[in-house]
Amino acid sequence: MFPRLRRKTATTENEAPKLAVRVDKLWIRYGKFQAVRGISLAIPPGEVFGFIGPNGAGKSSTIRVLATLQSKFDGYVAVNGLDVKARPDLVREQIGYVPDFFGVYEDLTAREYLHFFAAAYRLPYHKRASVVDDVLQLTDLTHKIDFSVDALSRGMKQRLSLARVLLHDPAVLLLDEPASGLDPRARIEMRELLKALKEMGKTIVISSHILHELAQLCTQIGIIEAGQIVAQGSVAEIYKHLGLMRIVHVQLANDPPGLLEHLQSLPGVTHVEETADRWSIRFEEGELEIEDLHAAFVHQGGRVRMFQPEVMDMETAFMKLTEGTTQ
Repeated sequence: MFPRLRRKTATTENEAPKLAVRVDKLWIRYGKFQAVRGISLAIPPGEVFGFIGPNGAGKSSTIRVLATLQSKFDGYVAVNGLDVKARPDLVREQIGYVPDFFGVYEDLTAREYLHFFAAAYRLPYHKRASVVDDVLQLTDLTHKIDFSVDALSRGMKQRLSLARVLLHDPAVLLLDEPASGLDPRARIEMRELLKALKEMGKTIVISSHILHELAQLCTQIGIIEAGQIVAQGSVAEIYKHLGLMRIVHVQLANDPPGLLEHLQSLPGVTHVEETADRWSIRFEEGELEIEDLHAAFVHQGGRVRMFQPEVMDMETAFMKLTEGTTQ
Protein backbone atom coordinates (compact mmCIF):
# COMPACT_ATOMS: atom_id res chain seq x y z
CA MET A 1 0.00 0.00 0.00
CA PHE A 2 2.94 2.33 0.63
CA PRO A 3 5.62 0.78 -1.62
CA ARG A 4 8.33 3.38 -1.04
CA LEU A 5 8.34 2.96 2.74
CA ARG A 6 10.45 0.21 4.26
CA ARG A 7 8.84 -3.04 5.36
CA LYS A 8 10.17 -5.52 7.89
CA THR A 9 12.51 -7.98 6.20
CA ALA A 10 12.91 -11.58 7.29
CA THR A 11 16.26 -12.74 8.64
CA THR A 12 17.78 -16.05 7.74
CA GLU A 13 17.85 -18.83 10.29
CA ASN A 14 21.50 -18.24 11.19
CA GLU A 15 21.30 -14.44 11.07
CA ALA A 16 20.78 -12.74 14.44
CA PRO A 17 19.28 -9.26 13.96
CA LYS A 18 20.95 -6.33 15.69
CA LEU A 19 19.18 -4.71 18.57
CA ALA A 20 17.26 -1.68 17.36
CA VAL A 21 18.01 0.09 20.65
CA ARG A 22 20.63 -0.82 23.22
CA VAL A 23 21.13 1.14 26.44
CA ASP A 24 23.70 0.02 28.99
CA LYS A 25 23.93 1.74 32.39
CA LEU A 26 22.77 5.14 31.17
CA TRP A 27 23.32 8.04 33.57
CA ILE A 28 22.18 11.59 32.80
CA ARG A 29 23.01 14.46 35.15
CA TYR A 30 21.99 18.11 35.09
CA GLY A 31 24.42 19.64 37.53
CA LYS A 32 23.88 17.78 40.79
CA PHE A 33 20.50 16.44 39.72
CA GLN A 34 20.52 12.84 38.48
CA ALA A 35 17.73 12.58 35.89
CA VAL A 36 18.52 9.02 34.81
CA ARG A 37 20.33 6.60 37.08
CA GLY A 38 21.90 3.59 35.40
CA ILE A 39 19.04 2.25 33.29
CA SER A 40 19.55 -0.49 30.69
CA LEU A 41 17.31 -1.43 27.75
CA ALA A 42 17.46 -3.98 24.93
CA ILE A 43 14.82 -3.48 22.24
CA PRO A 44 14.79 -5.84 19.22
CA PRO A 45 13.76 -4.62 15.76
CA GLY A 46 10.02 -4.31 15.21
CA GLU A 47 9.16 -3.94 18.90
CA VAL A 48 7.05 -1.14 20.37
CA PHE A 49 8.56 -0.13 23.70
CA GLY A 50 6.56 2.15 25.97
CA PHE A 51 7.93 4.34 28.76
CA ILE A 52 5.51 4.91 31.61
CA GLY A 53 6.37 7.31 34.40
CA PRO A 54 5.49 10.60 36.06
CA ASN A 55 6.89 13.96 34.99
CA GLY A 56 10.58 14.16 35.82
CA ALA A 57 11.04 10.38 35.88
CA GLY A 58 13.62 10.43 33.05
CA LYS A 59 11.53 9.40 30.04
CA SER A 60 12.18 12.47 27.89
CA SER A 61 15.85 12.64 28.88
CA THR A 62 16.37 9.04 27.72
CA ILE A 63 14.57 9.64 24.43
CA ARG A 64 16.63 12.81 23.85
CA VAL A 65 19.81 10.77 24.23
CA LEU A 66 18.54 8.28 21.64
CA ALA A 67 17.67 11.23 19.37
CA THR A 68 21.29 12.54 19.66
CA LEU A 69 20.02 15.74 21.30
CA GLN A 70 21.59 15.07 24.71
CA SER A 71 25.31 14.53 24.25
CA LYS A 72 26.34 14.68 27.90
CA PHE A 73 25.68 11.29 29.45
CA ASP A 74 27.51 8.29 30.85
CA GLY A 75 27.05 4.73 29.67
CA TYR A 76 26.66 3.14 26.25
CA VAL A 77 23.74 3.88 23.91
CA ALA A 78 23.37 2.48 20.39
CA VAL A 79 20.70 2.58 17.67
CA ASN A 80 20.86 -0.22 15.08
CA GLY A 81 24.37 -0.99 16.27
CA LEU A 82 25.59 2.62 15.89
CA ASP A 83 27.14 4.29 18.92
CA VAL A 84 25.04 7.39 19.63
CA LYS A 85 27.92 9.31 21.16
CA ALA A 86 30.54 8.37 18.54
CA ARG A 87 28.35 8.35 15.37
CA PRO A 88 25.48 10.82 15.89
CA ASP A 89 25.28 11.79 12.20
CA LEU A 90 24.75 8.18 11.15
CA VAL A 91 22.29 7.59 13.98
CA ARG A 92 20.15 10.51 12.75
CA GLU A 93 19.73 8.72 9.43
CA GLN A 94 18.19 5.77 11.30
CA ILE A 95 15.75 7.62 13.54
CA GLY A 96 12.66 9.79 13.41
CA TYR A 97 12.08 11.95 16.49
CA VAL A 98 8.71 13.47 17.34
CA PRO A 99 8.82 15.75 20.42
CA ASP A 100 5.79 16.64 22.51
CA PHE A 101 5.49 20.04 20.81
CA PHE A 102 5.14 20.80 17.12
CA GLY A 103 7.40 23.77 16.50
CA VAL A 104 6.79 27.07 14.71
CA TYR A 105 6.04 26.71 10.99
CA GLU A 106 2.70 28.53 10.81
CA ASP A 107 3.49 30.43 7.61
CA LEU A 108 3.98 27.23 5.58
CA THR A 109 1.39 24.95 4.01
CA ALA A 110 1.59 21.24 4.75
CA ARG A 111 3.04 20.71 1.25
CA GLU A 112 5.74 23.37 1.79
CA TYR A 113 6.50 22.03 5.26
CA LEU A 114 7.11 18.47 4.01
CA HIS A 115 9.08 19.55 0.93
CA PHE A 116 11.26 21.74 3.15
CA PHE A 117 12.15 18.78 5.34
CA ALA A 118 12.52 16.45 2.36
CA ALA A 119 15.24 18.81 1.16
CA ALA A 120 16.76 18.89 4.65
CA TYR A 121 16.87 15.07 4.61
CA ARG A 122 18.67 15.34 1.25
CA LEU A 123 16.04 13.39 -0.67
CA PRO A 124 16.69 13.64 -4.42
CA TYR A 125 14.50 16.34 -5.95
CA HIS A 126 12.86 13.99 -8.45
CA LYS A 127 11.69 11.67 -5.62
CA ARG A 128 10.33 14.25 -3.20
CA ALA A 129 6.81 14.56 -4.60
CA SER A 130 6.19 10.80 -4.54
CA VAL A 131 7.61 10.41 -1.03
CA VAL A 132 5.54 13.33 0.24
CA ASP A 133 2.45 11.72 -1.31
CA ASP A 134 3.29 8.44 0.46
CA VAL A 135 3.62 9.92 3.94
CA LEU A 136 0.52 12.07 3.49
CA GLN A 137 -1.46 9.00 2.48
CA LEU A 138 -0.12 7.02 5.42
CA THR A 139 -1.01 9.75 7.90
CA ASP A 140 -4.37 10.46 6.19
CA LEU A 141 -3.50 14.09 5.45
CA THR A 142 -3.66 14.12 1.65
CA HIS A 143 -6.76 16.32 1.75
CA LYS A 144 -4.88 18.88 3.89
CA ILE A 145 -1.82 19.24 1.67
CA ASP A 146 -2.48 22.90 0.78
CA PHE A 147 -3.77 23.97 4.20
CA SER A 148 -1.53 26.22 6.26
CA VAL A 149 0.07 24.48 9.22
CA ASP A 150 -1.49 27.07 11.51
CA ALA A 151 -4.98 26.06 10.35
CA LEU A 152 -4.54 22.42 11.33
CA SER A 153 -5.90 21.01 14.58
CA ARG A 154 -3.43 19.77 17.20
CA GLY A 155 -4.12 16.19 16.20
CA MET A 156 -3.42 16.93 12.53
CA LYS A 157 -0.25 18.79 13.50
CA GLN A 158 0.93 15.71 15.40
CA ARG A 159 0.21 13.52 12.37
CA LEU A 160 2.01 16.01 10.13
CA SER A 161 4.99 15.90 12.49
CA LEU A 162 4.96 12.11 12.17
CA ALA A 163 4.73 12.42 8.38
CA ARG A 164 7.81 14.64 8.52
CA VAL A 165 9.96 12.06 10.31
CA LEU A 166 8.84 9.32 7.91
CA LEU A 167 10.18 11.16 4.86
CA HIS A 168 13.61 9.50 5.07
CA ASP A 169 12.07 6.13 6.03
CA PRO A 170 13.75 5.70 9.45
CA ALA A 171 13.99 2.28 11.08
CA VAL A 172 13.43 3.60 14.62
CA LEU A 173 10.77 6.11 15.71
CA LEU A 174 11.19 8.05 18.96
CA LEU A 175 7.91 9.55 20.12
CA ASP A 176 7.78 11.74 23.22
CA GLU A 177 4.16 12.05 24.43
CA PRO A 178 2.67 11.97 20.90
CA ALA A 179 -0.93 11.97 22.20
CA SER A 180 -0.43 14.80 24.68
CA GLY A 181 -3.26 17.32 24.50
CA LEU A 182 -5.24 15.40 21.87
CA ASP A 183 -8.98 14.87 22.08
CA PRO A 184 -10.30 11.27 22.24
CA ARG A 185 -10.87 10.98 18.48
CA ALA A 186 -7.39 12.29 17.68
CA ARG A 187 -5.86 9.87 20.21
CA ILE A 188 -7.62 6.95 18.53
CA GLU A 189 -6.42 8.11 15.11
CA MET A 190 -2.87 8.43 16.41
CA ARG A 191 -3.02 4.95 17.96
CA GLU A 192 -4.27 3.41 14.70
CA LEU A 193 -1.49 5.16 12.78
CA LEU A 194 1.13 3.80 15.16
CA LYS A 195 -0.35 0.31 14.79
CA ALA A 196 0.07 0.63 11.02
CA LEU A 197 3.71 1.64 11.46
CA LYS A 198 4.20 -1.30 13.82
CA GLU A 199 2.82 -3.66 11.18
CA MET A 200 5.31 -2.20 8.70
CA GLY A 201 8.12 -3.32 10.99
CA LYS A 202 9.11 0.03 12.46
CA THR A 203 10.70 -0.05 15.89
CA ILE A 204 8.90 2.46 18.10
CA VAL A 205 9.98 3.92 21.43
CA ILE A 206 7.14 5.92 22.92
CA SER A 207 6.49 7.72 26.18
CA SER A 208 3.01 8.54 27.36
CA HIS A 209 0.85 9.28 30.38
CA ILE A 210 -2.19 7.71 28.70
CA LEU A 211 -1.34 4.37 30.21
CA HIS A 212 -4.16 2.14 29.03
CA GLU A 213 -3.65 3.20 25.41
CA LEU A 214 0.07 2.51 25.72
CA ALA A 215 -0.70 -0.97 27.04
CA GLN A 216 -2.87 -1.72 23.99
CA LEU A 217 -0.11 -0.71 21.57
CA CYS A 218 3.17 -1.79 23.14
CA THR A 219 4.89 -5.16 23.01
CA GLN A 220 7.12 -4.15 25.94
CA ILE A 221 6.57 -1.72 28.81
CA GLY A 222 9.16 -0.01 30.99
CA ILE A 223 7.88 1.68 34.14
CA ILE A 224 10.34 4.35 35.21
CA GLU A 225 10.48 6.39 38.40
CA ALA A 226 13.16 8.77 39.68
CA GLY A 227 15.45 7.82 36.83
CA GLN A 228 15.30 4.05 37.37
CA ILE A 229 13.38 1.24 35.67
CA VAL A 230 11.19 -0.35 38.34
CA ALA A 231 9.57 -2.92 36.04
CA GLN A 232 10.07 -4.06 32.47
CA GLY A 233 8.45 -6.66 30.24
CA SER A 234 5.23 -7.36 28.39
CA VAL A 235 2.00 -6.18 29.95
CA ALA A 236 1.11 -9.75 30.92
CA GLU A 237 4.56 -10.31 32.47
CA ILE A 238 4.26 -7.18 34.60
CA TYR A 239 0.82 -8.20 35.81
CA LYS A 240 1.98 -11.73 36.59
CA HIS A 241 4.96 -10.36 38.51
CA LEU A 242 2.73 -8.07 40.56
CA GLY A 243 0.05 -10.67 41.17
CA LEU A 244 -2.64 -8.26 39.98
CA MET A 245 -6.19 -9.29 39.20
CA ARG A 246 -7.82 -9.64 35.81
CA ILE A 247 -11.57 -9.47 35.19
CA VAL A 248 -13.56 -11.15 32.41
CA HIS A 249 -17.24 -10.46 31.69
CA VAL A 250 -19.28 -13.28 30.15
CA GLN A 251 -22.83 -13.45 28.82
CA LEU A 252 -24.50 -16.82 28.31
CA ALA A 253 -27.56 -17.88 26.33
CA ASN A 254 -28.34 -20.54 28.99
CA ASP A 255 -27.82 -21.29 32.69
CA PRO A 256 -25.86 -24.54 33.08
CA PRO A 257 -26.25 -26.30 36.47
CA GLY A 258 -23.14 -26.35 38.67
CA LEU A 259 -21.37 -23.61 36.72
CA LEU A 260 -20.81 -21.33 39.71
CA GLU A 261 -19.16 -24.09 41.76
CA HIS A 262 -17.00 -25.13 38.82
CA LEU A 263 -15.77 -21.58 38.20
CA GLN A 264 -14.97 -21.08 41.89
CA SER A 265 -12.83 -24.22 41.83
CA LEU A 266 -10.59 -22.99 39.01
CA PRO A 267 -7.00 -22.09 40.00
CA GLY A 268 -6.45 -18.37 40.57
CA VAL A 269 -10.16 -17.45 40.63
CA THR A 270 -10.81 -15.20 43.62
CA HIS A 271 -14.36 -13.96 42.96
CA VAL A 272 -17.31 -14.90 40.74
CA GLU A 273 -20.29 -12.56 40.49
CA GLU A 274 -23.50 -13.56 38.72
CA THR A 275 -25.83 -10.72 37.75
CA ALA A 276 -29.04 -10.63 35.71
CA ASP A 277 -27.29 -10.48 32.34
CA ARG A 278 -23.67 -11.54 32.85
CA TRP A 279 -20.98 -13.23 34.87
CA SER A 280 -17.90 -11.37 36.14
CA ILE A 281 -14.88 -13.48 37.03
CA ARG A 282 -11.87 -12.03 38.84
CA PHE A 283 -8.66 -14.08 38.79
CA GLU A 284 -4.91 -13.77 39.24
CA GLU A 285 -2.95 -13.12 36.06
CA GLY A 286 -0.59 -16.06 35.47
CA GLU A 287 -2.64 -18.55 37.52
CA LEU A 288 -5.33 -18.97 34.87
CA GLU A 289 -5.21 -18.36 31.14
CA ILE A 290 -8.13 -16.55 29.51
CA GLU A 291 -8.45 -19.38 26.98
CA ASP A 292 -8.80 -21.92 29.81
CA LEU A 293 -11.52 -19.84 31.41
CA HIS A 294 -13.45 -19.81 28.14
CA ALA A 295 -13.00 -23.57 27.86
CA ALA A 296 -14.39 -23.99 31.38
CA PHE A 297 -17.65 -22.31 30.36
CA VAL A 298 -17.95 -24.48 27.25
CA HIS A 299 -17.05 -27.67 29.18
CA GLN A 300 -19.93 -27.01 31.60
CA GLY A 301 -22.36 -26.62 28.71
CA GLY A 302 -22.39 -22.84 28.56
CA ARG A 303 -23.45 -21.26 25.28
CA VAL A 304 -21.21 -18.21 25.27
CA ARG A 305 -22.79 -15.10 23.78
CA MET A 306 -20.13 -12.60 24.94
CA PHE A 307 -16.66 -13.14 26.38
CA GLN A 308 -14.97 -9.82 27.17
CA PRO A 309 -11.74 -9.47 29.16
CA GLU A 310 -11.30 -6.02 30.66
CA VAL A 311 -8.39 -4.00 29.31
CA MET A 312 -5.54 -4.38 31.76
CA ASP A 313 -5.35 -1.35 34.00
CA MET A 314 -1.81 -0.04 33.67
CA GLU A 315 -2.61 2.75 36.10
CA THR A 316 -2.95 0.09 38.81
CA ALA A 317 0.43 -1.39 37.96
CA PHE A 318 1.97 2.05 37.85
CA MET A 319 0.59 3.03 41.26
CA LYS A 320 1.69 -0.24 42.84
CA LEU A 321 5.21 -0.04 41.47
CA THR A 322 5.80 3.66 42.12
CA GLU A 323 3.97 4.10 45.41
CA GLY A 324 3.76 0.57 46.76
CA THR A 325 -0.03 0.49 47.06
CA THR A 326 -2.90 -0.85 45.02
CA GLN A 327 -6.47 -1.88 45.56
